[in-house]
Amino acid sequence: MPPVKPMLAKAVHELPRADGLRYEPKWDGFRCVVFRDGDEVVLGSRHDRPLTRYFPELVELLRETLPPRCVVDGEVILVTDEGLDFETLQLRLHPAASRVRLLAEQTPASFVAFDLLALGDRDLTGEPFDTRRELLEQAVAAGRADRPSRLHLTPMTSDPDRAQDWFTRFEGAGFDGVMAKPGDAPYEQDRRTMWKVKHRRTADCVVAGFRWHVDGNGIGSLLLGLYDDAGTLNHVGVASSFTAARRRELVTELAPLRENALEGHPWRAWADAHAEHEGLVPGGQSRWNPKKGLQWEPVRPEWVAEVRYEHVQGGRFRHGGRLVRFRPDRTPESCTYAQLEQVAPAELAGLLAEEAR
Repeated sequence: MPPVKPMLAKAVHELPRADGLRYEPKWDGFRCVVFRDGDEVVLGSRHDRPLTRYFPELVELLRETLPPRCVVDGEVILVTDEGLDFETLQLRLHPAASRVRLLAEQTPASFVAFDLLALGDRDLTGEPFDTRRELLEQAVAAGRADRPSRLHLTPMTSDPDRAQDWFTRFEGAGFDGVMAKPGDAPYEQDRRTMWKVKHRRTADCVVAGFRWHVDGNGIGSLLLGLYDDAGTLNHVGVASSFTAARRRELVTELAPLRENALEGHPWRAWADAHAEHEGLVPGGQSRWNPKKGLQWEPVRPEWVAEVRYEHVQGGRFRHGGRLVRFRPDRTPESCTYAQLEQVAPAELAGLLAEEAR
């Protein structure tokens, strides 16, 4: 019965290579555990926030294709001709029912299954992954028989060289990286018993603001910007995950930059809800939590920070970055999009073809 906390993964820098490991692509979407009991289908997120109301087309799809009573771990994704589109997927989390119905028709989501936790009366969490995978393959194949579907089975291999090829070849399609898990391991809720290998890069960004930490003691994140070809400073993401001591230190370090920060600030227009502005700017509401504001404090955009990031989508860092160091040797004007490594698009169809084989 819901909720079930998904099994998690530890981040590593290189692909693990050992006998008995199974490798899968790391899909870029919403982690989702599906519960089906007859006509009832519930979509649960990683943090126990129900996704059911936001994806009515998936509820209908999974009711038609999954076994009558089962629990399946997987990912909600949005597939386009260019690859996975996480930005558009985020827009699906809309509070208005009429908008949800419209988006379900215009941008229908898909579901990728990668683990089976229960089938009928059988609890499979104590079974080895290889057993769960075999049963999952049978369940998905039966549901998709003789007709196309937006229900997919994630490709899997025991060959680390093929997994390394996935890691490189399909990044342009929006994939996060590669997962590795032991074939003989049980399903352990909320424990990091798998491994994830993700792409890591660095960029020099302008520090143009910050947000306070939720406990009010120090700075929680730095707001980062990059200049485009037109000379507009665009908000590209944040650097966060500071220790408590570092959060307090940053308050002192950034204090001089807070003086008269809004005078001539490139994001000043955002402070006026009725003002027009160009480019990407911070602020507004969180898509995940409508009650959570994203208010920020400006600083004079004079400092440059070297930030570690994974990949860029829609002109922003896909995930939060990590501060490496400040760069007093760099000028803010030198921080442009040109420094970012551009990954050539890859056809998602290629990976789904491997799944079919």
